[in-house]
Amino acid sequence: MAPDADAFALQRDKARAMFAYNPTSLAGHAVGALVVLLVFRDLAPAALRWNWGLAMALLIALRSVLAWHVARHEAATPDALARQLRVWIAGTLVTAALWGWAAWSFLPHGGGLQQIALILVVYTFCVACIPILAPQFALYLAFSGLVYLPAIARVALLEGALGVQTAFVMAVAMAMTLVLGRNYRGAFERASRLHWQAEALAGQLRAEKAVAEAARREAEVANRAKTQFFAAASHDLRQPLHAMGLFAEALRQRSQRDPEAARLVNSINASVDALEGLFTELLDITRIESGGVDVKPADFAVGDIFRRLRLHFEPAAFDKGLALRFRGSQHRAHADPLIVERMLRNLLANAIRYSTDGGVLVACRRRADGSLRLQVWDTGPGIAAAEQAHVFEEFYQVPGSAVPTAEQKKGLGLGLAIVRRLAALIGGSVELRSVPGRGSVFGFGLPPAQAAAPPESARVPGPLAPGVTLAGRRIVVVEDDAAVRAGLEVLLQGWGAQVQSADSFTAAVRTADAPGARSAPPDLLIVDYRLEAGHSGVDAIRALRTAYGASVPAIVVTGSTMTGLDAEAEREGFHLMIKPVVPAKLRAMIGFKLGLRAAGG
Repeated sequence: MAPDADAFALQRDKARAMFAYNPTSLAGHAVGALVVLLVFRDLAPAALRWNWGLAMALLIALRSVLAWHVARHEAATPDALARQLRVWIAGTLVTAALWGWAAWSFLPHGGGLQQIALILVVYTFCVACIPILAPQFALYLAFSGLVYLPAIARVALLEGALGVQTAFVMAVAMAMTLVLGRNYRGAFERASRLHWQAEALAGQLRAEKAVAEAARREAEVANRAKTQFFAAASHDLRQPLHAMGLFAEALRQRSQRDPEAARLVNSINASVDALEGLFTELLDITRIESGGVDVKPADFAVGDIFRRLRLHFEPAAFDKGLALRFRGSQHRAHADPLIVERMLRNLLANAIRYSTDGGVLVACRRRADGSLRLQVWDTGPGIAAAEQAHVFEEFYQVPGSAVPTAEQKKGLGLGLAIVRRLAALIGGSVELRSVPGRGSVFGFGLPPAQAAAPPESARVPGPLAPGVTLAGRRIVVVEDDAAVRAGLEVLLQGWGAQVQSADSFTAAVRTADAPGARSAPPDLLIVDYRLEAGHSGVDAIRALRTAYGASVPAIVVTGSTMTGLDAEAEREGFHLMIKPVVPAKLRAMIGFKLGLRAAGG
């Protein structure tokens, strides 16, 4: 590939990556603007709120038109691409300037909690825009500066010496975010170069059969590099959100006497929860579109998938008072078990999210032609017939007649789109039946297993009741990130637990070997997956259980969705949670592990 073609291909890949996030980023800006206007609705002058709100609404509308045009007319020449980028960059910078204006103008009109909420909103945009803008690093620097520097300056001017100290902490956080963006840019460029180099090699295969095997190896290297890049990016982006959620929940514990403060902190927690789902959905869509999902059909036991689903979703279902049931675990199918499990996870997550009472049933049954049918039944609000044709489209959410709960408002409508695409990968389709007011059932077919079934595996243990009371409970935390570790300590102590923390695998083992430690084993272990010097959270659990006893329950927290830990979690007897872990889910999981019930429950 010629140098000019190389440069254009790299620039085109960067532009595609940025333009692909247009619907998501514009929706995020709209939600953020509504949050700011609601938080300051009785505090900031009406003229300021109206002027800023109208300016943001007009800009989002104009950028939506541009996004629609770009999605339908991809640039074929460098000049056309440069024109599209100039208009898109101008809109991005104006958006950043509006957020900087908000930080500068609204901060003086709010109290401490309102200021914290606004700062968290603008900082969240600085973190969330990394996948979108970091490939154009100069643009990312300009965006972050326009969004965050006015907030730093305003805080420094408002609060005297305390304000200067706070502004310094904010500046350090911004510097860390910029470093993360620079690293992201480098990883993206390497992955893009490998991608179009692999495409070039694939083209040469048609003319040079002698180098076919070498080209295939190069393509595999490029695909692995892209998968590793997305895994690393997901982990790095989840880490600050995980710490933010822990600190926000700790703040809520200290502000329960102030209803307004509690409402603001609950909004922050809800936003972190929504971003968690957003990262997972965007990562799945990206992997499918980039060809990063390999289909590997094999015989598997449906019961094995059901056991993992039960371990993952039981705490959430019981926390909402839903009955979670599985039927037909004795069947065996022939398909890619990882893809089938991912489809069921998305369908089951939707069913629990939209059901407020009753229960959820996951069933497998054999049809008259010998094929299998996997179905997820729920007792949610149902979907009208006119909407059923659209629910599998990207970014589409059913406009319900009833007022949706805060949990039901989360997400961007990607879960069912992912299910549809995964079904296409295994040569199937997803069917939907629903009755408004009574619930829905989603199903898809699978061929039966091609070989005889092995001996039946052990039955799934019965569920434990979730709870929240941790008074008198001792919990060991192993986490090498100082911010996350501090957030966990404050949060767990606020729930009444006694916390013993370690910042490394070595420190955890040393603490367990201290005189008298083994005579008072902990009630629970909460361990990060990635620890120092190549150690993992699983290594820490094994070492601590050797010291305290094999029956100590454990939770492993990780920022990566590609670690393949589900099988190890079942084998080693721990539960897995993906960062950012929303405090409400962590509380439900702890209660589930310890067999506790909520106060008064």
